[in-house]
Amino acid sequence: MIIQNEKLLTVRETAKILLLSAQTVRKWINSGKLQAVKIGKEYRVKISEINEMIN
Repeated sequence: MIIQNEKLLTVRETAKILLLSAQTVRKWINSGKLQAVKIGKEYRVKISEINEMIN
């Protein structure tokens, strides 16, 4: 198993960075437009995924 030390952000933190609503971020996650990891009941988004969206 390979474990990477990449910071994971909450849906709200991701929304702030992308200037979107948390609801839109969740829709993107559910549609596959934005990849996320589900930890318990919450989604977390890798910073690298956010950087790909910005660039």
